[in-house]
Amino acid sequence: MLDEMRIRDLGVIDDAVVELAPGFTAVTGETGAGKTMVVTSLGLLLGGRADPGLVRRGADRAVVEGRIGLPPGSPVAARALEAGAELDDGALLISRTVSAEGRSRAHVGGRAVPVGLLAELGEDLIAVHGQTDQQRLLRPSRQRGALDRYAGEAVAGPLTRYRAVYRTLREVSATLEELTTRARERAQEADLLRFGLEEVAAAEPVAGEDTELSAEAERLGHADALSSAATQAHAALAGDPTEPDSVDAGTLLAQARRALDGVRGHDERLAALADRLNEVGYLLTDVAQDLAGYADDLDADPARLAAVEDRRAVLAQLLRKYGGPAHTHGQGTLAEVLEWAETSSARLLELDGDDERIDELGARETALRAELAELAAEVSAARQAAAGRFAEAVSAELAELAMPHARVTFALSRVDDLAGIELDGRTVAYGSHGVDEVEVLLAPHPGASPRPIAKGASGGELSRVMLAVEVVFAGADPVPTYLFDEVDAGVGGKAAVEIGRRLAKLAESAQVVVVTHLPQVAAFADRHLVVEKTSDGTVTRSGVKVLNDEERVRELSRMLAGLEDSELGRAHAEELLAAARAPRGR
Repeated sequence: MLDEMRIRDLGVIDDAVVELAPGFTAVTGETGAGKTMVVTSLGLLLGGRADPGLVRRGADRAVVEGRIGLPPGSPVAARALEAGAELDDGALLISRTVSAEGRSRAHVGGRAVPVGLLAELGEDLIAVHGQTDQQRLLRPSRQRGALDRYAGEAVAGPLTRYRAVYRTLREVSATLEELTTRARERAQEADLLRFGLEEVAAAEPVAGEDTELSAEAERLGHADALSSAATQAHAALAGDPTEPDSVDAGTLLAQARRALDGVRGHDERLAALADRLNEVGYLLTDVAQDLAGYADDLDADPARLAAVEDRRAVLAQLLRKYGGPAHTHGQGTLAEVLEWAETSSARLLELDGDDERIDELGARETALRAELAELAAEVSAARQAAAGRFAEAVSAELAELAMPHARVTFALSRVDDLAGIELDGRTVAYGSHGVDEVEVLLAPHPGASPRPIAKGASGGELSRVMLAVEVVFAGADPVPTYLFDEVDAGVGGKAAVEIGRRLAKLAESAQVVVVTHLPQVAAFADRHLVVEKTSDGTVTRSGVKVLNDEERVRELSRMLAGLEDSELGRAHAEELLAAARAPRGR
């Protein structure tokens, strides 16, 4: 239950404390903006959108604080404690700050929390019903939502299962449509992949083959120069048999070794150098032999060179076509070609299996549509059952609101659609909500034909119908506090008295806060708050005050006659209060 709310620098309110209590609290006042700020403040505490335009002119931020009493074991208390909040003698302190720059902060139990937590807690704390809710309820989609909400789990359960099947059906249908409508493009894609795979298979590339062929082509292309260089190097190392007088590296090295061997015993350092010359001699002999073998093995084979170049040309074509992103810059590799072939083979198998997949998806779509039809029928039956109870409850409320002969009914209908689902021998349109179109009908008096409430009700009748709907909802909602924001607009006279009486009856089991402009409604309140406006000529401010009995008479007189001290108005106000307090009034 909401015990108290403090508002600072919000709209026209500079600093006001709204003291609430159990039972029925009425909020009135001359300034509509001030009363709106009371409702807006509560909306901010419940996680509503923060608008920097709400900050009072000249202030740097607006602050709304609330104190909410919670019963032991409350799920709201458990959720707040889970978020790190602390309770103050069983009460939860909530605050919301909105800066002039648009920044918003929320605190619960002294702990900074996301604004979303306020909305989460608010769902179990306060139900807000206002004129905007009335306008939304005029739309058939909202009326269907209202019926589903009233029906509770009876509709929510099968509707949840329905929506799960509905989502699956949409996915299957979308895939099936893509496969059938894009069959031509997919066939072309398959042909291109098949051609490419055949081209790669015919070439039989091996990873790294292109690198090896490049090296071989380089060697074969310069075979004569390589052979001549190897022969010259061998002759320089080992000597040329055709020139006996030539001096080679082996002969010179042998001379150097002989010169050192004769004196190596006299100096260890020189002996070490002689050993190193021996090692050089062994190495020189090995190199000379390898050069001789290299020159003998090297063969300038034009036929082999031509074969290598042809193979390289084939591989280069594969690299250009299938070598991956790098091949556009001449840097593709055969490994990329082989990877493309592997990926494309899997894709081709997928494309070639489209016909089989289309058959499978078609069968699944048929089964899903049949399952969806069964669930839709279950949802419709639950709605139909709830519609009767809802209509009876609203009609009973209307009898309490000076419309004793009015009857409310719910019309559930379906729309034929050849692309829909089969249900009860018809092919009907369907959506995420099911197959039902729901509309609230009103027969205001006996003999009148039921008509949609948007067309068949006057302004006052519409307000009472909507208030009856809200009261029915309030009776079903497990929240301790209800706020009604001028839901009595367009009503007056006896009907206004009955509205006040009905709200007072509701307040016997819950806390009810009503922002109203009707004295007949305010008279039934247990507690009366007034929003007062003052101005110093430059700045307009508003505050909220709890009225005592005398002040309440003056306020009701103002609301009735426009004059606070009118004798006739005061007499009427006192009579109205006496009637509201009489046993028959409550």
